[in-house]
Amino acid sequence: MDEQYRISLIGGDDDETAIFTLFDESDHARARCRLRCEYRDKVVESTATDFFQALCDVRNLLAKDGVIPFCYGASLNVFPSAMARDMGLGLKAYRQVMGRHVRSADLVEIFSEDSDVIPASVDAQEQFHRDWLATPRS
Repeated sequence: MDEQYRISLIGGDDDETAIFTLFDESDHARARCRLRCEYRDKVVESTATDFFQALCDVRNLLAKDGVIPFCYGASLNVFPSAMARDMGLGLKAYRQVMGRHVRSADLVEIFSEDSDVIPASVDAQEQFHRDWLATPRS
């Protein structure tokens, strides 16, 4: 799987984008997901056990230049389940709402976007997820 996504960058020039290329280098023993991000005249990469983690690693590098990708994987209230990470290489995640369990309708692709994306830092996204886990849900 070598897929590419052109994603807008928040915090950069008006129509600044980055190209994200996904490389699945997994073998039978373990998952190896490599993500390359090309923006401005730079290239940053990360290899992780799933693409969500690789995206978080790349986002931390992009943050040094003050930019955040505008996609669900970088949205404040989006986080993958353990099953999505293990079985789906972290390519899908759930939109989380405080006080409510996630449903299958809440599942989104991390490199897609819509008007409900809330660009956030990796730390803020992880804190939202911890808060969501700690909140009683119906």
